[in-house]
Amino acid sequence: MTPELLSSLSLSTPELIIAVGALALLMIGVFSGERANSTVTGLAVALLVAAGAWMLVFGHDGAGYGTAFVSDPFARFMKFLTLLGAAVTLIMSVGFAKAEKFDKFEFPVLVLLATLGMLLMISANDMLALYLGLELQSLALYVIAAINRDNVRSTEAGLKYFVLGALSSGMLLYGISLVYGYTGHTSFEAIAAALSGGERQLGLVFGLVFVLAGLCFKISAVPFHMWTPDVYEGAPTPVTAFFAAAPKMAAMALIVRVTMGAFEPIGTDWQQIIVFVSIASMALGAFAAIGQKNIKRLMAYSSIGHMGYALVGLAANSEAGVRGVVIYMLIYLVMTLGTFAFILAMRRKDGNVEQISDLAGLSSTNPMMATILTILMFSLAGIPPLAGFWGKWYVFLAAINANLYALAIIGVLASVVGAFYYLRIIKIMWFDEPVGGFQPMAGELRLVLGLSGAFVLFYVLIGGPIGQMAEAAAKTFF
Repeated sequence: MTPELLSSLSLSTPELIIAVGALALLMIGVFSGERANSTVTGLAVALLVAAGAWMLVFGHDGAGYGTAFVSDPFARFMKFLTLLGAAVTLIMSVGFAKAEKFDKFEFPVLVLLATLGMLLMISANDMLALYLGLELQSLALYVIAAINRDNVRSTEAGLKYFVLGALSSGMLLYGISLVYGYTGHTSFEAIAAALSGGERQLGLVFGLVFVLAGLCFKISAVPFHMWTPDVYEGAPTPVTAFFAAAPKMAAMALIVRVTMGAFEPIGTDWQQIIVFVSIASMALGAFAAIGQKNIKRLMAYSSIGHMGYALVGLAANSEAGVRGVVIYMLIYLVMTLGTFAFILAMRRKDGNVEQISDLAGLSSTNPMMATILTILMFSLAGIPPLAGFWGKWYVFLAAINANLYALAIIGVLASVVGAFYYLRIIKIMWFDEPVGGFQPMAGELRLVLGLSGAFVLFYVLIGGPIGQMAEAAAKTFF
């Protein structure tokens, strides 16, 4: 082995751990049959933890595989969030899988392969590496969405996601081909050098638009959000929790890396695109969720809105803006995992329920669950001093410092409108007549719900160290 290859392999050790581990677990599942389902899930979580621990202990900066793969503080921070999201959703799926006859060993293996694609996306420093990571993630997610083959809604969700995902991949490839045609490079550094050396051409801007369109699909930003409500509602709830958590971290990290890396010299062009997508996502997320009756569909529109808020920070095109995006994604991840732990616990004797009306009078039948969900809903609405408020504070402050006053004002107004449907859930739980309690909550769900509630409530006490880590991650690009 050459020294360069050894260096590249050491940089990508977390990815190698997950890749080799996923193939080994696939063999265990195939040869052991259904007996290995819970074992494979446990080992998959252990692999994700091992990859994260290796990254935290032995992770170092550098570029590998001919600069196509890069490791830096930003990559490590976002990879940690991605691994956390994947591991927690696997842990939360255990009880649901047994109750709903959903415990297939293929599920954790596909989650591992999707997570591998996400880690490669976050470290991508070349258009081809970007595409390969994105497709590895997407192909696994298409199967996961339709994994419950006996359920019509699940298969419909998988088909919709596949068709629209194929369309977005085509747009992304077309954009990459235009960028390559006008710059002669696929490496992010080489593209940035080519753009800073001469006048940008109109065809290149078209390429930029198509690349960002393909990436916006992955974070379900408007106008590429069409798949989100149907897939969130139709897919099994643990799958929806996974969709809402880990892939969003990777796709947002990739958008930041592409804009701040490859297209940094033409910031005024991509800023306009990001501002439009951000405003459209915040507005649609605020208004479309008002009439929803299914809590998973409501979380889909909530997710669209939150991606719009995160993009406010990116639109600022500043170190403070990237820092705001990183902090916002961390807070969003914790709030989302906690909310989905609650949704998975919405279970009666005849199975899981998903209607918001089923929460009526929960405060009298299970006051602890109602209290923690109230905290999470207030945080999602951005009520101070909870974590969700600070996430919005950082991105709006970055926009104001970048003189994007209109964007910040629209964001605040969208937050006010969006607060309505979060407060409606709180009103139903505390003031409506009870319709019957839920089954006792599984231990793993109680743990996730409790920890996320504590994080949101006491964020002001731990916000300092988190802010410092986010600042170190943001300095990668400045």
